[in-house]
Amino acid sequence: METVQTALWVVVVLVALAILFDFMNGFHDAANSIATVVSTGVLKPTQAVVFAAFFNFVAIFIFHLSVAATVGKGIADPGVVDTHVVFGALVGAITWNVITWYYGIPSSSSHALIGGIVGSVVAKSGTGALVASGIFKTVAFIFISPILGFVLGSLMMVCVAWLFRRTRPSKVDKWFRRLQLVSAGAYSLGHGGNDAQKTIGIIWLLLIATGYASASDTSPPVWTIVSCYAAIGLGTMFGGWRIVKTMGQKITKLKPVGGFCAESGGALTLFFATMLGVPVSTTHTITGAIVGVGSTQRASAVRWGVAGNIVWAWILTIPASAFVAAVAYWVSLQLF
Repeated sequence: METVQTALWVVVVLVALAILFDFMNGFHDAANSIATVVSTGVLKPTQAVVFAAFFNFVAIFIFHLSVAATVGKGIADPGVVDTHVVFGALVGAITWNVITWYYGIPSSSSHALIGGIVGSVVAKSGTGALVASGIFKTVAFIFISPILGFVLGSLMMVCVAWLFRRTRPSKVDKWFRRLQLVSAGAYSLGHGGNDAQKTIGIIWLLLIATGYASASDTSPPVWTIVSCYAAIGLGTMFGGWRIVKTMGQKITKLKPVGGFCAESGGALTLFFATMLGVPVSTTHTITGAIVGVGSTQRASAVRWGVAGNIVWAWILTIPASAFVAAVAYWVSLQLF
């Protein structure tokens, strides 16, 4: 009985750590949902975070748990995962999120978590315990999601410019200030639908590893779904203002029409990835869409130096979080 109680205590602590990561995911990635709508002046910051948080949670009723299934069973062999692996993965992801938030770098919470899982699993059992297909799918979308966001954002901007070419700019601005509420809501839906599921997946993986859930289960317990969607919504409400400035103003200057096109292009990309069950980066997606919108005006409208720094953060995210996770895994062996 003592062993079961100890295991349960460890599981409860790790679930709490996972919920903390989910909260930080919303906090860190709030910029992705609200930067454009704040920088264009359509909503005030406080209004924007409440608006985004609401749609983050509403996503629970819309999206199938395909991303959670990928994270829970498609990155590493569930039979290799234990409490030490989960601890290492979460510490690696949280550490990278804190570092990038502090420096205002819009990195990917998703890839930090994937990197954390990879680092912990490799530290325990080597690369043979990884699921190549799931990792390949995730890594491929590091490149696909910003490119797709770029293409969709720029195409929408070109189409809108052509359709409204004879309309007064002031009238266009007035219409798109309203339409941007629709696009921002859609993007926040996609953000909640994809990102909350990653934490659902890691908790599901933990419950399977510790015997509190079965590997044959087709979905995780309901309490994990509700708590993760609530946590990411609350995180978004608190907002990561350092990153909002980078996303909303430093890459390119946006007007409501540009914000609408960037958010719409990003939302379509997220819906597509979530449908495929790919744990895609909302950061990569919206950055690509913003750059796409800015580049339709003129190449110099995009601050390519800032965009380049962001890309370097993307490249470093998985290996950096994997390294921290491996160290945390070894430390955890001494703790419990």
